[in-house]
Amino acid sequence: MTTLSLSEARTLVTAVMTRAGHSPADAGIIADHLLDCELRGLTFGGLARALSIVERIRATPAPPRPMRVVAETPVSATVDAGDQVGYLAGMRAVELAMDKARAHGIAVVGARNTWYTGMFSYYLEKAADAGFAGMIAGSGPAVVAPHGGTEGRFGTNPIAFGFPAEPSPVIWDIGTSAVMHGEVVLKARLGEKLDPGQAYDSGGLPTLDPQAALAGALGVWGGHKGSGLALVVQLLGMMTGADAAPPGISDCGFFVLLVDPGSLTDAAGYRRRVTEYAASIRATRPVTGGDPVRVPFDRSVARRAETLRRGAIDVPGTVVATLRREAGHAG
Repeated sequence: MTTLSLSEARTLVTAVMTRAGHSPADAGIIADHLLDCELRGLTFGGLARALSIVERIRATPAPPRPMRVVAETPVSATVDAGDQVGYLAGMRAVELAMDKARAHGIAVVGARNTWYTGMFSYYLEKAADAGFAGMIAGSGPAVVAPHGGTEGRFGTNPIAFGFPAEPSPVIWDIGTSAVMHGEVVLKARLGEKLDPGQAYDSGGLPTLDPQAALAGALGVWGGHKGSGLALVVQLLGMMTGADAAPPGISDCGFFVLLVDPGSLTDAAGYRRRVTEYAASIRATRPVTGGDPVRVPFDRSVARRAETLRRGAIDVPGTVVATLRREAGHAG
């Protein structure tokens, strides 16, 4: 592992994204998202993802187009992201949704023609800090097999919900696959194996080989219940106009619903009641010998605070070396 200070990590990713064709402002947006993944210990979505972004850009002959709103009402909008990376499309969609929810109490915004949308909790934390409750669901290429099957029909299809609270929001953010695509790609880069039951090869046989899994299908999370949820997420993503089974890494659907609690109840009172309810959950008597009960997002908040105190992150050496080459740095 290579230890990088947080400023070194941000500078490195920003340089790589700028060299890949992004403006300095857009490179900074992407770097902030990837670094937040690292702060929270989600390394598969962190600096290693910058390499996947570069590889996707190089593999696409046509340059991305400007994002544009192709349909709009006072409380809704659809964004054609022009094949730009999802970290940028997601921020555009969420900011648009916050503006509309602020004005009208509720908003639903979709983005399509994008890819690699990142952690939905990243966006919902910003929305919840601004006082909104909301949901984000995202569809993608058919890489996950439904329950009982061995061929891809779903994307990894994350879904997340966020609610304002103190000192941090309550956010539940999950992927509906047994293993996230980014984790498989990172394990392939590092020569590591998958866990049993996570994937199938192209012939439908269980595999621990991440390369074989990428050529086959990932398993679904949660049995038939998770499979049903994955189907719902795919259908929500398709509501943005995204394809049901887009080719390669393309045309992910990003579906955002935000609500201003003040349109239904006293907003400050709602935030207080969510805070009190979360505290009551944490105060639940744990099972014998068990850890204290947590609320979703507690682990991320604690890990991020710990990493910020340390001021550095540990990144696989091969990832850092490749990023430095991509940034044009010697050595």
